[in-house]
Amino acid sequence: MMVEPKRLAKRLIEIIHCSRSEAEKYIEGGWVLVDGEVVDLPQFKVLDQKVELHGDATLEPTLPATIILNMPEMYDLESPDLAVKLITPETRSPDDRTGIRTLKRHFARLLPTIPLQAGATGLMVFTQDGRIAHRLQKNDNKNEQEYIAQVSEEIAPDGLEQLNEVMKRNAWSLPVAKVSWQNEDRLRFVLKNVQPGQIEFMCKEVGLTVEVLMRIRIGRVPMAKLQPGQWRYLLDGKLF
Repeated sequence: MMVEPKRLAKRLIEIIHCSRSEAEKYIEGGWVLVDGEVVDLPQFKVLDQKVELHGDATLEPTLPATIILNMPEMYDLESPDLAVKLITPETRSPDDRTGIRTLKRHFARLLPTIPLQAGATGLMVFTQDGRIAHRLQKNDNKNEQEYIAQVSEEIAPDGLEQLNEVMKRNAWSLPVAKVSWQNEDRLRFVLKNVQPGQIEFMCKEVGLTVEVLMRIRIGRVPMAKLQPGQWRYLLDGKLF
């Protein structure tokens, strides 16, 4: 007689004698192993595999994930859907010290938040929590963004002073930036409510050409040592 495969939730119920809702919470929380591998899909079918519940299992709900990614230059930065494809279990940074377990459900329905400047690389934030996405977009005029611009050509004699004053584009005043030299060919821009193309425009106004542009911080969250194409979790509660 052929044995039919069973849903993982049903098999877990038989093993630990819990309710269906409890079984699904354990599985979705990443606490159930099938042949030693975490499976977080209650509908996953099992036959004769070894199914076990992790010793530290809890019924506490799994929180939505918020992820920061170091966007590499090889991708179209105006297409956040392509950036999401970079976020896989294999590209998680080995330096992620959050202690959050990698779950497949963390890679579904990730929302992009504050966009990068056109042509820029660096820090991007994706979240499954609509409240965080809304808060980041709503508070764009409150959260500082920090960019490093590698520039070429010669800056105007009073160029740095101009960059730190109100500059106008098409008769509209741009948000004021705090600008300083990081080294002889890199400028550090710190500004809020950054407008599309603002940094490139500001540099051009003082005789500079932006060669490379990278965002390294949003609010209190730095990119730190995150390598291009890698990501890490942001702990719940550590907002921007």
